[in-house]
Amino acid sequence: MLNTIEFLWTGPENGPGTVLLAHGAGAPMDSPFMDDIAGGLADAGLRTGRFEFPYMTKRRADGKRRPPDREPVLLESWRAAVAACGPAGSLVIGGKSMGGRMASLVADELGVAGLVCLGYPFHPPGKPERLRTAHLLDLKTPALICQGARDPFGTQEEVPGYGLAAGINICWLPDGDHNLKPRKASGLTHEVNLAATVAAIDAFVRGL
Repeated sequence: MLNTIEFLWTGPENGPGTVLLAHGAGAPMDSPFMDDIAGGLADAGLRTGRFEFPYMTKRRADGKRRPPDREPVLLESWRAAVAACGPAGSLVIGGKSMGGRMASLVADELGVAGLVCLGYPFHPPGKPERLRTAHLLDLKTPALICQGARDPFGTQEEVPGYGLAAGINICWLPDGDHNLKPRKASGLTHEVNLAATVAAIDAFVRGL
């Protein structure tokens, strides 16, 4: 049984859209990455909520690192989060890596307005044969995936061959890794890629 979900909200309550985000496997909802994305969306005028899965809530309480909860718990957490913030049809859901992937597994079921994935884990690093894309081939929910061009979980060379649903748009961040961060030698900056990500999400939400 899930504990009551606590949300961290940013942005105006009466904005043009509400984005609900979950964290990745290793960092909490207020990691620098999540803070930057939520802060940027708030500055753009979007209401953004963040929440944590049970294992991360426990880590926050006692400081002990734990592996992620099993998939059924993660999915039930998403169902509970959407139920608490609904109606589902007014929400765009998603998140960082694992959080976005779990959102993608329930997006059609819940009838949300849209899906946003920040660094989707298409496959484990170094194991391109272990694809996590079966449900994305016929996804009905409009989706935006913001992906680093050299993300080891799915690069710009690999992903176009996966045959993803037509409603999935991908925003490629130049030279970005799984955190969308480019190498210094590229001459690009993390700040520029994060700003481009926020702009892409803002346009996606307003276009729904």
